[in-house]
Amino acid sequence: MANESWPVHGEITGPVVMIGFGSIGRGTLPLIERHFKFDKSRMTVIDPRDIDRKLLDDRGITFMQEAVTRKNYKKLLTPLLTEGGGQGFCVNLSVDTSSLELMKLCRKLGVLYIDTVIEPWLGFYFDDKADNASRTNYALRQTVREEVEKNPGGTTALSCCGANPGMVSWFVKQALVNLATDLGLEFSEPATGDREGWARLMQQAGVKGIHIAERDTQRAKKPKPMNVFWNTWSVEGFISEGLQPAELGWGTHEDWMPKNARQYKHGPQSAIYLEQPGANTRVRTWCPTPGPQYGFLVTHNEAISVADFFTVRGKKGKVHYRPTCHYAYHPCNDALLSLDEMFGAAGKAQPVQHVLDENELVDGVDELGVLLYGHARNAYWFGSQLSLQEARKLAPYQNATGMQVTSAVLAGMVWALENPEAGIVEADEMDYRRCLEIQMPYLGPVKGYYTDWTPLEGRPGLFHEDIDKKDPWQFRNILVR
Repeated sequence: MANESWPVHGEITGPVVMIGFGSIGRGTLPLIERHFKFDKSRMTVIDPRDIDRKLLDDRGITFMQEAVTRKNYKKLLTPLLTEGGGQGFCVNLSVDTSSLELMKLCRKLGVLYIDTVIEPWLGFYFDDKADNASRTNYALRQTVREEVEKNPGGTTALSCCGANPGMVSWFVKQALVNLATDLGLEFSEPATGDREGWARLMQQAGVKGIHIAERDTQRAKKPKPMNVFWNTWSVEGFISEGLQPAELGWGTHEDWMPKNARQYKHGPQSAIYLEQPGANTRVRTWCPTPGPQYGFLVTHNEAISVADFFTVRGKKGKVHYRPTCHYAYHPCNDALLSLDEMFGAAGKAQPVQHVLDENELVDGVDELGVLLYGHARNAYWFGSQLSLQEARKLAPYQNATGMQVTSAVLAGMVWALENPEAGIVEADEMDYRRCLEIQMPYLGPVKGYYTDWTPLEGRPGLFHEDIDKKDPWQFRNILVR
């Protein structure tokens, strides 16, 4: 995959171990080949299924058909990550493996690490003995934040560095700088790690909240059959997070809370959760191409980390400002049908789960960005409008959704190589300009749009609604009840 027109961003001097070879692993592989100097004979890919092992065999890359489990991970991974000298790199793109335990092992071995989600061991998501609070992403994130506090610094481990979570945190900072500039604010851009500076800038800009607003219009060549779940990215991942409680970063401007909302008593208390699954919770949002739309309030790490990062605190930790933040996701139509079918069967997943690849899709765009709302210009969306056609041209084994993730993994790997002693880091704490510089060639049009739309548009209509007409951007108006 080496090509003179594509830059080599760095050298991985030790072994490369990729855990998981689904749609994202398959798409990340050619980007690693294209942009890094490394010894291919020291790369190993581990996955319990061997569906795509021919891609690895053709490249002379070692494949191990194995599940990484609580019992075997240390014995399995330690020799693979350390043999032959140099600094190894663990690229964790799997499900049902503990991100926390893997990053702790890697840091102990001096190996760089990246993942796209805080993943637990098998069984966590569907544990009917656990209460809903312990099944949240807030709880998962807290385990990693506690590790940061106990063991600061050291070998770099990037937590939640995909498209979302990940890239969207870089979009938030770029969108905020654009907005502050357009508002004519007098400001100096805060340093990368200046959390208080960034939070005060967002407060100064008057942002009440942020939607990670996404619309996937990619279409399959054939209609979805009954009793299968189709999606443009990991079906297992989508079902797992979709059946977790809906979660959102909870802003200081909110004056109403749903009856089934629950707050946390530990940690930064930057979020709340609802006693209902995220993939069965709808919100009103806006994207440039469709305009107003419904999205699902599926839990994501960035809803919590962004709200936490942009919190202004006073004496004794009192919160003075925090934006509301949550995902507002409209998946492809086939995934919508799949969700409807699954929830109609009391949440029982279909026996056949399939990721639509670039050859099964005919056209469409994944429009993924951040909607900053409630300020003097009303609302501002900034993000990627990558089409299936462009994704096909840019790299193999990609649809539009996958490429937004794989290119973020690439950017994170480059940043880790350039900052190898940064400790455990979230995307919000990385240099957004450097990361976007690396990723931008793979994102299609990256643009910003202002809109006059609010969640009160066209309401109450023909039926009475319990809405707040004085403040359009209350969550009361955004949540579909």
